[in-house]
Amino acid sequence: MKILLPYMKKYMKYAVLCPILMILEVLADIIVPYLMSRIVDVGIVNQDISYIVKIGLIMVAAALVGMLFGIISSYFGAKAGFGFAAEVRQQTFKKIQGFSFANLDEFTVSSLITRLTNDCNTIGQVAMMSLRMAVRAPFLMLFALIMAFRINASLARIFLIAIPITSIIIYFILNKARPLFFKLQTKVDKVNAIIQENLTNIRVVKSFNRQKFEEKKFEDRNNSLRETALKAISIIILFMPILNIIIYSTIISILWFGGQQVIVGTMGSGELVSFITYITQVLMALMMISFFFMQLLRGSASAGRIAEILNTESEIKEINNPTRDLKDGSIKFENVSFIYPSSKENTLNNINFKIKSGETLGIIGSTGSSKSTLVQLIPRLYDVTEGSVIVGGLDVRNYDIKALRDQVAFVLQKNTLFSGTLRENMQWGNENATDEEIIKALKQAQAWEFVSKYDDKLDTKVEQGGSNFSGGQKQRLTIARALMKSPKIIILDDSTSAVDMTTDAKIQKIFKEELHDVTTIIIAQRISSIQHADRILVMHEGRIESFGDHDSLMKNSSIYREIYESQQKGVVGE
Repeated sequence: MKILLPYMKKYMKYAVLCPILMILEVLADIIVPYLMSRIVDVGIVNQDISYIVKIGLIMVAAALVGMLFGIISSYFGAKAGFGFAAEVRQQTFKKIQGFSFANLDEFTVSSLITRLTNDCNTIGQVAMMSLRMAVRAPFLMLFALIMAFRINASLARIFLIAIPITSIIIYFILNKARPLFFKLQTKVDKVNAIIQENLTNIRVVKSFNRQKFEEKKFEDRNNSLRETALKAISIIILFMPILNIIIYSTIISILWFGGQQVIVGTMGSGELVSFITYITQVLMALMMISFFFMQLLRGSASAGRIAEILNTESEIKEINNPTRDLKDGSIKFENVSFIYPSSKENTLNNINFKIKSGETLGIIGSTGSSKSTLVQLIPRLYDVTEGSVIVGGLDVRNYDIKALRDQVAFVLQKNTLFSGTLRENMQWGNENATDEEIIKALKQAQAWEFVSKYDDKLDTKVEQGGSNFSGGQKQRLTIARALMKSPKIIILDDSTSAVDMTTDAKIQKIFKEELHDVTTIIIAQRISSIQHADRILVMHEGRIESFGDHDSLMKNSSIYREIYESQQKGVVGE
């Protein structure tokens, strides 16, 4: 809570006013039974109509004032509670945005979604309940006890039995419910995981006709969540009849002993009625406290999960007074090794090479040779484990991260477009870009030829994930988006795999002629995409197998030559 409470600062006035108004509501609720006893024991006994009307009006006024305080308190509590949750959610989302790829590898996407939605909602509800129920219940119990002892101290001793028994039962219930509420959150994570996976890949599921299989997987996890929820709820359900037995037993005891006192004249009938009301208020307050603690248990699980994110420090650290200007796009790897946090073996081993600014570097190798991992070290999506990556003559760890990534345009293997319009997607690269600049980038990426055919041109709608575009179209659009940054370095991570060879050749030609001052790194599976590069890096099992131009690699690299010959046979076969 020390981590989360500072986010209540913005709503502090509501957090202060809510419990104050709640206490005033409790005072109004407490005075009503007392006034009722006065009507019975004084007004009705003495047949004093004016007294009955007078006290009755005061009762109505007290009830209305209490209701008003309750409404305003509820509003303030909701504003503070859910405002607090919104602040926590915003900060948690911001924290996730600052995570390195290594940090993101620690948390599943479904778990992050659950924490930003379900867990934040839960702590918002707990915050609201803390300001209302956690204040109302103790004060209601305290004031009701005071009034009960004031009316009849001997009869109020029944509380000395009822309250301890209720407290022991509450402790037992909470002790049993605690682990179930923690387990419940992880079950929600698992359900969200399968929902996210299935909906993201729904086209694959349908194309393989695996709907029944996916339904069974979802059913298993959904049933597991249901069973855990039922176990937690069954404990609460068990508590309700037990609490009712205690309440009714206490009321029966009061009626029995209090009735005898009314008969002998040591207690008024109105006092007995108000006493029963007060004891009911005390026991209901205990029930409210128990429900609050049950919700608090779930809230503590959610708060712990949120705190886990907020306490996670990004693997990528910035130095004080970092450099914000890249001199050029030259790149040098010096004795670079890298290991993923979850792995025990190096993914990259002793990588050494350098390229000049404006050169084109091709990277090829078998699947799993760590080509993508290699280039992700350049914009510091990961940090090296050993050695250093030098860009523009300076270790990348000495740059301001934003400045570095603004100058390194990265087109990932998974081409993602965001819902909105084509113009909005292109402005990710440059938020102030004009239509002319966007069209120029689209032409360079060979995307304008199909975009220009749309009726809405740049205002064409993009569905979530760019699902209304083909794979090749998405690749060209993401290349254009990267070009909008006017970078010193552009990295294409297998970004033309879905593009036909003619279009691929056109893109290469544009890059060579119009982007000759931009360092270009192309990861490709097709040698035709990189054979005209200034130099080519051949990767094998996390190491550099060969480094040179196409002609030298054909002579000296068996891996490169094998790939080339297999692809040439494929072309001839076609």
